[in-house]
Parts: sequence; structure tokens; C-alpha cells
Amino acid sequence: MYDDRTVELGRTLFLLDILLTTGAFIMAVWIRVYWMADGGDVDFYSHLYFIPLLLALVVGFLSYFDAYKGPSEMRALKYIWAVFRGVALSIGVLLALLFLLRIHYVSRAVIIGFSGLAFVALAGVRVVVRRYFVRSIKSGATSIRAIIIGTGERAKELSLKLREQAEWGIKIIGHLDPDPQRVGWEILGAPVIGTIDDIHRILKEHVVDEIIIAIPRSLLADAEPIAYACEEEGIKLRFMADVFSLNVARVRLTQAGDLPLLNLEPVAQDEGALLFKRCFDLVVTLLSMPVVLPIMGIVALAIKLDSPGPVLFIQQRVGLKKRLFPMMKFRSMCDRAEDKLCEIEHLNQAEGPIFKITDDPRITRVGRFIRKTSLDELPQLFNVIRGEMSLVGPRPMSIRDVDLFDKGIQRKRFSVKPGLTCIWQISGRSNLPFDKWLELDLQYIETWCLWLDFKILFKTIPAVLFPKGAW
Repeated sequence: MYDDRTVELGRTLFLLDILLTTGAFIMAVWIRVYWMADGGDVDFYSHLYFIPLLLALVVGFLSYFDAYKGPSEMRALKYIWAVFRGVALSIGVLLALLFLLRIHYVSRAVIIGFSGLAFVALAGVRVVVRRYFVRSIKSGATSIRAIIIGTGERAKELSLKLREQAEWGIKIIGHLDPDPQRVGWEILGAPVIGTIDDIHRILKEHVVDEIIIAIPRSLLADAEPIAYACEEEGIKLRFMADVFSLNVARVRLTQAGDLPLLNLEPVAQDEGALLFKRCFDLVVTLLSMPVVLPIMGIVALAIKLDSPGPVLFIQQRVGLKKRLFPMMKFRSMCDRAEDKLCEIEHLNQAEGPIFKITDDPRITRVGRFIRKTSLDELPQLFNVIRGEMSLVGPRPMSIRDVDLFDKGIQRKRFSVKPGLTCIWQISGRSNLPFDKWLELDLQYIETWCLWLDFKILFKTIPAVLFPKGAW
């Protein structure tokens, strides 16, 4: 359970890292210029221009290696290892840039000296923070002093979780309950010290950091005096947000004017990571165009020579939040193939709402080849550029297939942007039954991170070069 002190500690470490990194670099330059015999050949001020770049590298890599995590999650050795990797990688990138840009006036001795000074300073401050944290926990001086409203199963579960997860320690002063007959009871070692009507007396007699409401939603109206008392006395009020028995990924509070709104998000993804994903999609797609466009030209010519009809097949597909978009593919079937679907519907070999048959008579000679090699999917790169698709994500489905969904969980796949490839693409493709396909899509949604995207893209290359299960 994170509290404000953890957030404040992370900000403090961030500021200290900026100061210590700057100080270490200036110290390294100063030692090189004024203490070494040949230091007069080094320009002190020209080196200072590299401080912003160095700060960005060090702070960025420290963040990547979790060096700003709370001390409850990081042992001292973990902090030291994170700092070592962050500093080492920063130095490696800086040296590579100096070599590639042919910058020779920056002293390598300065960089080596800086790496030692920065490692000692950044690791040392974290060892001190960790030691302070451990001592604070043992003494109980920083423990949160809390009162729980309620005595039922939810209150007991909350009490157990708080004791297990409170980062800085917690002391449950006692419980309050709407029923006066429960006063004097003991709940997991904490007494019931009064009723809700006693709240002002309780706050007057005890040092209280926060009050947590853990009563059934049917009794929430009884807790109104608690909210007013906390507002009057400036005490933090929390309440268990499991108003409904839902498995949500993130619960957060927003406001519409003066009205607070509690958001329950079954699928929650980091906005910063999503922005990076979008930038990555654009950069990779645009950089691939000089190679992809000639291939697309050859495929388009082959399709035109092989059979009459348009080069592109454009179909409305169901995308993010079930919004329709025109997905582009190279035509791999005869012209107006969709009109002939009803004639061969009875031959469907795929399980679930999707339609697949091994020897579809509508597929052309060129179409069979471009399907096998996934070349028919190349025009979807333009959907990626337009923002309708991503490089990695669940495959976009047709309106016909989606209309045959018979379970709400199947539509959870529309909570993320569709993509060119996903776990399904690297796990057997059309050989997989629909239920397994859906399971893999949901697995991707629930475990998504940037590293997973990179791994799927890497594994897609052999899946395309050595296709198995591509119909």
C-alpha cells in the first residue's frame, strides 16, 4: 500500500540524482583539469555542455531499472545493482555517441572518473534511504495510525491486507461500527472503540492519520457523519472501492466539475507507454516504407495480371471500442468474393464465429501465395499510419464474425487497438481453435507491456518466413 511518503521519497531521490549527477560530473572535470599533470589541455567549460545529455541518460536508465521504487520493494543490494546498471549503460551510450559523432575534445578520463563518483554517490544515497526506512519501521515512528469503520468480513480482510502491505507500517487504533452492541469487541487484535456517532470524541482523544470505511454499500449512508468529521478536522478519508465484486485493473478518482467520479477500469494501460507505442509504430512503419513500397508494387502488379478486379480489398472491420474502420488488404480472392460466402458457408472448418476453409475456391493463384507469406497484410501499414491499427494487437475482425459472438468476454478484445500481429500469429495461426485464439488475445491484453510487443515482433519474423497454419 503506497502512501504519500513513498511518492515524496521518489521525488526526493529524483532531485538528489540530478544534483549528485551534476556534482559528480563537475567534480570529475575539475579533478582532470586541476589535479592531473596534463589537465591544462582539457577545456573545463566545453565539458559542461554535456551535463543535460548525461542527466537524461542517467535518470532515464535509473528509472528503467527501478531505482526509484519504494524501499519496501528494494533491498539495499537491489538498489546498488540498479544504480550500477543505470550508470554503466549511460556511460556506454555516451561513449558510443562520442565515437559516432567524432567528438574528441571530451576527456575519456573525465567520463571514467564521473562513472565512479556517480555510482558511489547515487548508490550511497539509496543505502542511506533504505537504512532510514528500516529504522523507521522498527521504531514505529512513521507508522500510519488508522481507524477502520466496520467490523464485518470486509473490515477483517482490509485489516489483514493493511498489516501485510503497509509500506511504512500501520497501527490499527480500533474500529467503529454503526451497531452499539459491538462496542468492546476485538477484531484481529484491534478493539471496537465506539460507534459512528462517537467520531468527534474519538478524533479528539487519539492521534489519527486516516480513517478507512469498510462497511457494506447498503450501510454507506450511515457513514456520512464520518465524512463530515474528517473534512472538519483535516483527516484523510479512504473507503474500500470494491463497491461491486469486479476484477478491475485500476481504480482511480476523477472529477466532472465539482462532482467526484470513481473509475473502475477492467483494462488499464499506462498512457505514457501507449504514447511510446504509437510513436514506435509510426517510426518503424515509416522507416520500412523504402523497402515495403517496391514489394507492394510487385504484388499489386501480380494481382492485376492474375485475375480481374481491384488490387486492394477494403472491408469494414471492428476496431478499438468497437468502432468501424476500413481495413486494407491485397485482394487474394476473386472479385466480389463476399457475395459468394453464403454459397460455401456450410463448408466452414473453423470453430466459433470465424469462417475458414482449407481450399477456399474463391482464392486466386497469386492470392494463395500472398496469404501464405502474409504479403496480403502489407497495406495495413497504412492503417497503422492512420492510427486505426498498431503493429501489435489482436487481429481486427469482420462485422459478420463479431455479430456471432455469444459471450461478453469475447468483446473485451476491443478494449485495445487491433494490430498486424499478436500472440496468435506466433502460436499456430489458423491451426488454433477460436477459443484458444481468444484466450491468447485476452492474455495479451491483461499482460501487455512494451517488452511484450518487442518480443512478439521479433518472433513474428520466423512465423512469416516459415509459415505454419496460414490459410
